[in-house]
Amino acid sequence: MKISSQRTAMHQSARRNAPHAVDTDVGYLAQFYREGADTYDLDVGRQGYYGPMVVAELAAVTQTAYLVKERACITILDAGCGTGLVGLQLGRLGFRLIDGFDLFEEMAEKARQTRVYRHVQGRVDLNGSLSDYSDASYDITVCCGVFTHRLARPDGLRELARVTRPNGFVIASTRKSYAEATCFDGEVRRLKDAGVLNLGYCLSEARYYDEDAHYWVFQIPCKS
Repeated sequence: MKISSQRTAMHQSARRNAPHAVDTDVGYLAQFYREGADTYDLDVGRQGYYGPMVVAELAAVTQTAYLVKERACITILDAGCGTGLVGLQLGRLGFRLIDGFDLFEEMAEKARQTRVYRHVQGRVDLNGSLSDYSDASYDITVCCGVFTHRLARPDGLRELARVTRPNGFVIASTRKSYAEATCFDGEVRRLKDAGVLNLGYCLSEARYYDEDAHYWVFQIPCKS
């Protein structure tokens, strides 16, 4: 089966089975992203993928409202950058200091080719420690399309908060079905109670891709 046919079948399955985000086979997903890197942008573009634009624009309005530094001086980590769709939107909005990482080297290489990133690292798994990234390194961390499948657990949010500076922001999307199946809001409550992050606001059931998503904006508290 060709990749485009595989992708169509996956999207059709998603519409029939809302919790596909946690039920889809991990091995299949890995093959899906590795083999589909070259045509990924075209395929999702045909379907109408709003996630990267929404996440980037949330980063822009958050920077304008809360951060003193000029946009071109804001440091951003694009966690799970894929082929660089979010990075391209961030660049369009005037952000210049963007780093990225992805689980799959094939996707990371496509992101490098956009030339909007300072550095992109492949083979980085959000389910583990982001050991190559120091504490409090970024003003804003964005994460679009990662909290979607079994490839990422909700507790990865803790590492995103760790690499973000106090008073900085983490902006993440979660597919509606993923958030429900994994009790993502429960992880948010645990991290808030632990003083790791605070929920600024959430755009619930907003446009995303083949189903709606929630867009979360978290602020990292200053340590006392």
